[in-house]
Amino acid sequence: MVDLTALYNTFGQSIWLDNLSRAHLNDGSLGARIAQGVRGLTSNPTIFAKAIQGSTDYDNQFDTLMAADVAPVDAYWHMVIDDIQAACDAFAPLYESSDAVDGYVSVEVAPELSRDTTGTLSAARELHERVDRANVMIKIPATVEGLPAISAMIAEGRSVNVTLIFSPERHQAVMEAYISGLEQLANDSDADLSRVASVASFFISRVDTEVDDRLGDSDKDLCGTAAIAQGRLAYTNFLNAFSGPRWEALTARGARVQRPLWASTGTKNPAYSDVLYVDELIGPDTVNTVPEATLDAFLDHGSSARTVDRDLDETLAVLDRLSEANIDLDDVAQKLESEGLASFEASFDEVIAALVEKASQA
Repeated sequence: MVDLTALYNTFGQSIWLDNLSRAHLNDGSLGARIAQGVRGLTSNPTIFAKAIQGSTDYDNQFDTLMAADVAPVDAYWHMVIDDIQAACDAFAPLYESSDAVDGYVSVEVAPELSRDTTGTLSAARELHERVDRANVMIKIPATVEGLPAISAMIAEGRSVNVTLIFSPERHQAVMEAYISGLEQLANDSDADLSRVASVASFFISRVDTEVDDRLGDSDKDLCGTAAIAQGRLAYTNFLNAFSGPRWEALTARGARVQRPLWASTGTKNPAYSDVLYVDELIGPDTVNTVPEATLDAFLDHGSSARTVDRDLDETLAVLDRLSEANIDLDDVAQKLESEGLASFEASFDEVIAALVEKASQA
């Protein structure tokens, strides 16, 4: 049985929950997860689509909003923000006791804004103001267009979860956006950099799913290796980015590193261990956000050991072999980014359409 508190205290990894619903808030299950040692929470449009469409828990609030002539899309945001605020309040004691290291709850801007820098920044600011909790993180996709919005949010002292990262190269750009934003914030001599937090959500299992499909018969021994190798390379890059004189000038002002957050860590291939993407990426200053089933599996039979920086030479050898096998990881990343954005947008559109239909029947 894995002890999540010991995992954090010994190896420096925080386990967050990748799920939220009104039921979690009302039946005590979120509180139970916090008691188990879960140190934060992430959400996305697909999670909320399932929560709202898959239960009657939101019906009374939705009916009240419709009676007040609130548009269905605005009603969606009212319901989401209420859940996020309640989750933030549940994690607030941990946020305070950890000195703002953990206890964060993430909520994502509308997915159709992912290629719109100005729209993303405006929506992110509004969402941050409406949630109005110190421990909220606004999720912004790591698209090329999202990077300036990320820097601007950090420069304004707002915490950000940068999502949908699929390559070490884009991760490098995300870390630069964070550091640049902190440097802008530091121009204000009164700014408290220690209260600005960020995670870089590097997606894992989807990479293996795509790469495994592309591998030829002669290279099938590489199946299930790409995602972990990319994650470990990303961690090496993280250590390099947050060191040296440039970073030390910011730490002197209280700045915190932008922790890598391993996302999409539920195992999709049944031939692989159901805790593969947790066990193999444990290390200091990392977060792993896990779905319910993966969390239960890890608690039951996961391993507690530092693995994220184990054998860099082997990691580089795997990446070299993938290149020799004609696996274009840049193309993989572009494809997965496009698919991820499309999936979240489809979920958002689906739940809004369902709410519009429901309103028309009232």
